[in-house]
This record gives sequence, structure tokens and C-alpha cells, in this order.
Amino acid sequence: MQKDVSSAREPATRPRGIPPTGLVLLSIGSVQFGAAIAKGLFDSLGPGGTVLLRISLAALVLLLLWRPKLGGYARAEYGLAVVFGLALAAMNLSLYLAIDRIPLGVAVTLEFLGPLGVAVAGSRRLLDGLWVVLAATGVLLLAPLNILGATDLDPVGVMFALLAGALWASYILLSVRVGGAFPGGTGLVISLCVGTLVLLPVGVASAGYALLDPKLLLLGLGVAILSSAVPYSLELSALRILPTRVFGVLMSLEPAVAALVGFLVLGELLDWRAVAAVLLVTTAAAGASLFGGRKEAG
Repeated sequence: MQKDVSSAREPATRPRGIPPTGLVLLSIGSVQFGAAIAKGLFDSLGPGGTVLLRISLAALVLLLLWRPKLGGYARAEYGLAVVFGLALAAMNLSLYLAIDRIPLGVAVTLEFLGPLGVAVAGSRRLLDGLWVVLAATGVLLLAPLNILGATDLDPVGVMFALLAGALWASYILLSVRVGGAFPGGTGLVISLCVGTLVLLPVGVASAGYALLDPKLLLLGLGVAILSSAVPYSLELSALRILPTRVFGVLMSLEPAVAALVGFLVLGELLDWRAVAAVLLVTTAAAGASLFGGRKEAG
């Protein structure tokens, strides 16, 4: 599932006894459990209300934890943070609209095409072409109508998942610029505040007074912590030790973990085509991360 903090570089301490690979795996599990809990809130809040709570409470938590300086930057830098916030809000809303209609594992698999596309964009290497072919095959298997027959996937849900992937790609590209324009997590916190303002009318229209329900607010805080504060702290600790390539390979397990969490928590069963698609996209993402950037011999 999408991240909100790739541009942040706040100090983090690695829990004793946990290897960096374990931190990344715990991070992935935290994100997907957060998504599963979020899906459980849809009946009460709808995707719009749930994503509003997730983004707004994540902004509040990180604002209190990091206490960033929010003033004193140039207009262009604030403009960049606003664009980043719009992309962040649209990305999360699109994913929640997707998982409201299709299984979590399928949605995350389709969404993962975004970062995979960024990883292989502009490459002319034959090996990178292989990852594209594998991922494309996975998408074709998930198409509502393909040569193997119709699937029971909601085509609107599939479209929202693909949109979330495209927005994730733009988020990755923007996060690099935001990270260079603001120190630490300042740009992220500003962007989360922007995202909160943008999502406010959507969330209110979706959930209404249910947004004030203490129980739902507590669950929303749990989603924000599981999907934001916990994984970001774990990943930042892991990145201090792990090579970027190894980190990318581990993160490529996210579609498979999402499918597993969807089964264990939400009882979502995937047919053989969906399972094959998850494996194909996971293999493509792992391959792109493992072999990306290596120079060809000769």
C-alpha cells in the first residue's frame, strides 16, 4: 500500500534484537493491517470518511512527534508541498475506493504497477523489458474480461486501483523534490495538512456526524498509526543499514502480504488468476529492484 513519508528523514532508533529485514517486513505488515482495518470502517464512514480520518490524524500524530517548523519557506516551496498534498490525498482516496470494490491483495497488486513503472521508466535494457512483460501479464489476468474468460472483479474498482498506482508514481517523483525543498519531515506534514483540507468535504459528505463518533475516531487513529507512524519509523531505521536494492526487493513483497492479510483479516479468497497476478507483479517488482541500476557487462 501507498506510503506518505518517502521524503522524510527523521532520526529513528532500531529496536534491539530485530534485524533490518525484519523491520521492513513488520512495516509492510503494519501498512496492510492498517488497510484491512480501514476497509472495516467503510460501512460506517465510507471510503471518503475513512481516508479523511487516516490523513488528518496522521498529520496530527506526525506534527506532535516531529514538531517541524512550518513557516519561513519560499512560495515555490509551499506550492510544491501543495501539489504533493493533492497527489497524496488523491492516491489514498483512489486506493480506498478500490478496496471498497475489489480484494485488498488485488488492489495493492494493481497499485504497485506505479512504483514498478517508475523503476523501469526510460530503460532500454532487455532485462527490464522482462519485468514489464511479467507485470503486464499479471494485469491482463486481472482484467474483468480477458481471453481466459470473465472475472468477478468490479471494473470500477480495478480502474481506481490503477489510478492509485499512477498517483503513487507521481507521488514518488514529487517526494524527491519535496525532500530537497524541506528539511526532515516538514514537507510531508505540510502536505498531509493540505490533503486534510482537500479531503474534508469528501469525508464529511461520506461520513457526516459519524466522524465525531469516539469509537470510530479511535479506530481511525489506529489506521493512521498502523499505516503511517509505525511503518515510517521502522523503514527509516532499516534504511540506515540496508542497501536500497535490498530494501526495494523486500518492499516488492507488499502485494503478496496484502493478499495474505486480506485472507486472514477480511476473509478475502482469491481465485487462481488473482494469485498468479500477485506472484507475477511481485516477481517483476523484486527483479526490477534487485537488478535495477546494474550495468551490463561489456
